Amino acid sequence: MHRTIFDTPLVNTALRGISLAFLKITGWKIEGQLPAGVSKCVLIAAPHTSNWDLPYTLMVAFALRLQIYWMGKSSIFSFPFGPLMRWLGGIAVNRSQASNLVDSCAQELVKADGAVHLVIPPEGTRSKTRYWKTGFYYIAVQAQVPIVMAYMDYSRKVSGLGPLFYPSGDIEKDMVAIKAFYAPFKGKNADQFETPPENP
Repeated sequence: MHRTIFDTPLVNTALRGISLAFLKITGWKIEGQLPAGVSKCVLIAAPHTSNWDLPYTLMVAFALRLQIYWMGKSSIFSFPFGPLMRWLGGIAVNRSQASNLVDSCAQELVKADGAVHLVIPPEGTRSKTRYWKTGFYYIAVQAQVPIVMAYMDYSRKVSGLGPLFYPSGDIEKDMVAIKAFYAPFKGKNADQFETPPENP
């Protein structure tokens, strides 16, 4: 994986301090932490309903000392913002190649040296959607890494890391359990987030 702001000396330290101060001033509370020994994982980023989710996610990542990477549509990586987005941990995604994307992400996780915490919003979009995409699940299965239940609840101004979830391979059963965990959380645009029990 490419170098990011999260492993850039001095800058990382300074931005962690700024992030902690901003979150405290604005009333946000950070909960949980990544268990020791978990260097590679897939983090669910939910609810994802606003452009504000990205800057808050970056600040929470600094606060929790995570080494995150996130996927975004390829258009936001166009000149002149591409290098900045990659430095912030971004990975350009071609949504027309979803199946290849799962395979390539899983392979990158396996091959990577050091910590890689891949953040994926299961809705795949900020717009209202009833069904979650399952790419995050299959990436974790193929790479044989745990899923971290990361959350951001705007109603209570609480964000953090929930428990580790180890995929069993039974996706229907596992998705019911995962969605049940996220049901209480409210995104910034709460009416755009749903956690129905079944996928199509």
